Amino acid sequence: MPKSRVLIVGCGYLGSVVADFARDAGHTVYTTTRRPSRATELQRRGFQPIVADWTDRSRLQRLPEVDRVLVAVSYDASSGVSRYESQVGGLRNLLGVVNPQAPLCYISTTGVYHQTDGRWVDERSPTKPNREGGKVHLQAEDLLHRHRPNAPWTILRLAGIYGPDRVPRIANLLKGQPIASPEEGYLNLIHVVDAARAVIAAWQHPEHRLFVVGDDEPMQRREFYCQIARQCGVSPPVFQAPEQGSAKQMRSESNKRIWNRRLKEKLLPKLAFPTYREGLAQILKNQRF
Repeated sequence: MPKSRVLIVGCGYLGSVVADFARDAGHTVYTTTRRPSRATELQRRGFQPIVADWTDRSRLQRLPEVDRVLVAVSYDASSGVSRYESQVGGLRNLLGVVNPQAPLCYISTTGVYHQTDGRWVDERSPTKPNREGGKVHLQAEDLLHRHRPNAPWTILRLAGIYGPDRVPRIANLLKGQPIASPEEGYLNLIHVVDAARAVIAAWQHPEHRLFVVGDDEPMQRREFYCQIARQCGVSPPVFQAPEQGSAKQMRSESNKRIWNRRLKEKLLPKLAFPTYREGLAQILKNQRF
C-alpha cells in the first residue's frame, strides 16, 4: 500500500491495532477520540489525535484530507446518546465531510444475523437481527449503500474479537467462578491481528463490498473454555444460566457458524490464527496463573 494518510474513527481495541500497522508501514495516522486524556496517549504512540465526537457534525469540520478511512466505533452507553444516533447518525455526519473517493472500511458485526439453530451463515444469508446493536449496524450498512452507491467502501461483519488482554470471561474461569452462559452453542471468533489484517486488505480492494470475518473453526462454547483451562492449568469450566433478560442471556441465544469462505478467497488467503487454539496459545504463552 503506497504511503498515505489514514483516518481511524474509533481507535479502540481493533482501531489501535490497525493504527499500529499503518504507522509501522510509514503512513500518517490520524485518530479520533472524545477524550483529551486519550488524545495524549495516542500522540505518545506516534499518531495524530483529533478530539471530536462524530455525533456532532460541527466537530468534524476540522478533519484533515485523508486517503483511507476506518470506522470502528463502539457504542458507549455512558455517552448520553442513543445507539442509532451514535452508530447511524455519526456515520452520516462523517460521510458528509470525508472525501467520497477515499476507500472506507466500516466495521459491522455478525450480530446482524438472527439464526439460532447452529446453521452456517455467510454474506448471502438473511439478516433479521433481534437485538438493537445488530439493527443499528444494519441501518448503518444501508446508509453506505444508499448514500455512496459508487464510492469505494467495504463492510466487514466481524465475529467476536479476541486477543491480548481480551479473552471473554477468562477472569471467571481463572477464579473458579461459574460462567453465566449455556455450555452449548457455537462461538465465532476472530483474533484482533487477523481482523486488522482484513481492514488493511479491504483498503487495498475496496471493490469487494461485504465480508463476514471469522476464523476457520467455530466451536462449542464449552470447548473454548476447556481449552483455556487446559492451557492455564485450572479446573474445567462450570456454567450457569445467565440472568433472564440480561445482555449475556440475549448474546448466548445466538447460535450460528460463520463461513469465512469469501474472506479467504478475496482478502486473507491465510489467517495468522486460523483457530482459537493457535490464538489462545499466543495470548496465554507468557502468562503465569
